[in-house]
Amino acid sequence: MTQPSPVVTGATLLAEGAPAMNAAFAEFNAAVFADDTALDRRTKELLAVAVALTPQCQGCLRAHTAAARRAGATQAQLAETVHVAAALRAGGAMFHGSSYVMPHTHEPGA
Repeated sequence: MTQPSPVVTGATLLAEGAPAMNAAFAEFNAAVFADDTALDRRTKELLAVAVALTPQCQGCLRAHTAAARRAGATQAQLAETVHVAAALRAGGAMFHGSSYVMPHTHEPGA
């Protein structure tokens, strides 16, 4: 007998454990990704891919990459999205390194 997917089982348990919160999140998510807002669907999905790259959420990356393609995102747009996310991540490391690490290497009077 095939075991159910742990993700599906976990999602079901999460919904059963906190149904009101789960429903509120689903409603919020639907509003965010609705088509009748200032950002078009492709832009929203490209943003979602970029954001999902930061914590490296595999499920989010699969879902939003597929949704971006369905919304008309090209290979070049997705590739650029990956590079934008990488630049932001690297820029954050540079900023935090120069702001919070390097000051500790300075020896007063040296």
